Amino acid sequence: MNTSIPVDVPDAFAASYSRNNASGRAWIAALPGLAADFLDRWTLRPDGPAGHGMASLVLPVTRADGTPAVLKLQQVTQDNAGAALGLREWGGNGVVRLLDHDPDTGTMLLERLDATRPLSSVADDSAAMQILAELMARLVAVPAPRGLRHLADIAAAMLDQVPRAVPALRDPAERRLLRTCAAAVAELTGEPGDRLLHWDLHYDNVLAGQREPWLAIDPEPLAGDPGFELLPTLDNRWEAVVATGDVPRAVLRRFDLLTEVIGLDRQRAIGWTLGRALQNALWDIEDGKTALEPAQVAIAEALLHR
Repeated sequence: MNTSIPVDVPDAFAASYSRNNASGRAWIAALPGLAADFLDRWTLRPDGPAGHGMASLVLPVTRADGTPAVLKLQQVTQDNAGAALGLREWGGNGVVRLLDHDPDTGTMLLERLDATRPLSSVADDSAAMQILAELMARLVAVPAPRGLRHLADIAAAMLDQVPRAVPALRDPAERRLLRTCAAAVAELTGEPGDRLLHWDLHYDNVLAGQREPWLAIDPEPLAGDPGFELLPTLDNRWEAVVATGDVPRAVLRRFDLLTEVIGLDRQRAIGWTLGRALQNALWDIEDGKTALEPAQVAIAEALLHR
């Protein structure tokens, strides 16, 4: 282990994990040693302060040949377990390139992008949405490899939860909306799709690069219908949607652009977007919430009334 190179874990990142559970606290305690181990194993030199997202620590590094890269360390979860498999399958086409991977710890060595320039820095929302739609079209063009979670299983599990979850909502209109979303998913479960989905593609998960102007990062891959990809894009920069003064029109403008660029059947895309709203609602209810997120309600209602 290369103990001569200290690796500082940002306090905010450590605190967020400490609030999680015993396993998260143990992982944070072991993180400096884990990082130092991979700096040594992959012959890397730290090249700036560590950054972090919600679930991962990202350390800028330089490889032995002088190539800039980033070392990404994260606890392996059900959501990110297929990240390396998905990145390998995409092979850098529209997405950050995977340079090395340790399957035991989930540690990845990735191409370095410009973390100071996410797609959310593009002020023109129409231009940003076009870029995102074109990236998404490239990503979902790839068939999903074996070994990923499948939307069919996720959809079945969601439908099983609905009868227990609906009564937790205070508003009868929201309970009806959740049942409507579930009905839309039930109609589509026989055709869950077979594309490789990013599952969390939004403006802040696209960074400027040198190899390409924009590249996606942080996939949580699964196999399924591309319509299940759209919701995080539709509620991007939600304050801008509200500021238009006509939320349904703004939502449908985005939806129509996405489905046109990607080449999706719009009715199926509506159904799977309602399914994504259902998934988010079920997570919120599991966390003890008794009302749906207003943006999710607005998107679902705009699609149902088009």
